[in-house]
Amino acid sequence: MRFSTPQTLENLATLIGARYVGDSLQQVLGTNEIHRVEAGEIVFVNHPKYYDKALNSKATVILIDKQVECPSGKGLLISGDPFGDFNRINLHFGALSQFKSPAENTSVGENTFIHPSVVLGRDVEIGSNCYIGPGSVIGDKTRIGNHVVIQSATIIGGDAFYYRKTPQRYERLESVGDVVIEDYVEIGNACTIDRGVTASTIIGEGSVLDNQIQLGHDTIVGKRVLIAAQTGIAGCCNIGDDVTIWGQVGMASGVTIEAGTVLLAKTGAHRSLKKGTYFGQLAREFKAYLRDEIKVKNLP
Repeated sequence: MRFSTPQTLENLATLIGARYVGDSLQQVLGTNEIHRVEAGEIVFVNHPKYYDKALNSKATVILIDKQVECPSGKGLLISGDPFGDFNRINLHFGALSQFKSPAENTSVGENTFIHPSVVLGRDVEIGSNCYIGPGSVIGDKTRIGNHVVIQSATIIGGDAFYYRKTPQRYERLESVGDVVIEDYVEIGNACTIDRGVTASTIIGEGSVLDNQIQLGHDTIVGKRVLIAAQTGIAGCCNIGDDVTIWGQVGMASGVTIEAGTVLLAKTGAHRSLKKGTYFGQLAREFKAYLRDEIKVKNLP
């Protein structure tokens, strides 16, 4: 999420009641989570296991639970609760309406049909020659290109499935990102596409999604990707151009699928995959899988 105007390290420290280390006037442009963070942004970390990853990321400011040695040019915000204070910053600068107020600042292009039962959030952009079917929901800040088809009962822009466990309950990391759907995308019935936590969930031009597909937060789907029914894709995945994903595939968080790859039905993509054809509960190259099946079959 980018702030409407740049903030300073000192201003943000004052906002959340934290100590800071670094240049008090250092400009901060926004927030992001670790998989998508860019220069000028804040990332949070609250476990020593991830300190190095956060400190060596592109982030300019690290919201952290203890003072550590900070790389040159970066700043620290030292907080007793980085997770909670990351939420506080995001909600202060980027809270969404969540349908609690009337839709405003919505633009719709020429020759676009939106069924009367569709619910639109605030700051939604919809291009020309689109179709949005009955019962669909389009959340705040969603951007939809031209010639897009969204079938019935599809939910775009729901909250990310991102929580931390406390002794009392699970606490949600608030989602203030968005969804971007590029031109000539088709999305089937009863799909659920979560918005980014602080960045964008993106579906690239010409991609086609079947029915009952779950697409997690901050996942980027490339161009001309085909995804069959009942596939579940976790957050922060990177799916290259011209990938084919057949029915009931499951994909773990943060996985990268190289362009041109084929995932056969019910494949479990538990790791990043180079270009090829894969099958199996733990994705394996399909020809190797077949060879092993023949060996097992021929055992006495």
